[in-house]
Amino acid sequence: MVKRYRKEDDHSYTLGTTLTIELLKTQPDKVVCVYYHSQLRDLSVIEPMCKEHHIPLVQSDKAFNILSQKENCFCIGEFVKSEFALDPTRNHVVLVNPSNAGNLGTILRSMAGFGVEDLAIVSPGVDIYDPKTVRSSMGALFHIRFHYFDTFDEYVKVCGKREFYPFMLKATTTLKQAQPTFPCSLVFGNEATGLPDSFLDVGTPLIIRHTDHIDSLNLPIAASIALFQFFSER
Repeated sequence: MVKRYRKEDDHSYTLGTTLTIELLKTQPDKVVCVYYHSQLRDLSVIEPMCKEHHIPLVQSDKAFNILSQKENCFCIGEFVKSEFALDPTRNHVVLVNPSNAGNLGTILRSMAGFGVEDLAIVSPGVDIYDPKTVRSSMGALFHIRFHYFDTFDEYVKVCGKREFYPFMLKATTTLKQAQPTFPCSLVFGNEATGLPDSFLDVGTPLIIRHTDHIDSLNLPIAASIALFQFFSER
């Protein structure tokens, strides 16, 4: 039975046709059911995918009344939540206490765009399976391995030998001056407070220089610039 999403639930939802198709393409084994609205006229893509993977396809306007108030949402995928072990041989993004679902979704899109598929989240942090995060990721979530850690030290113990690049306003080395060593971890702090000063002693802290017309870049923009600088040629 469809119910409003809660963080402690085992299932989450893709709110939208494009998102649901991406879910069916990438993780069909996780899909429990696909719901479509009576106004959705074209099932030519979704119906064959559901049949191929034996996924129930249910017409239910009630599901949309419960889960989505957006007028342009005509398809919802219900899927099982899961968490993944990170690949210690690959590059990582580390988010320390991220708090905004939309920002997290945008960072997931940038990660997928530049081929970084491993994300560590240091708790407390926003729920990556919140439907708002899933929707803002535009399906990029389904291309990312992610894991929550209680502390940054816990992450360090399991992430393998690598270089760390914390992004901080108090850093003295600029992003342009960085000489990256791979595999590496790009580390970002909370949207409001950034990283604690203790991260000045972690790896090579970096700063993204900008004019004095602003006090700082917001988190998803900073992360996207760093991902481009580090990985656009890889």
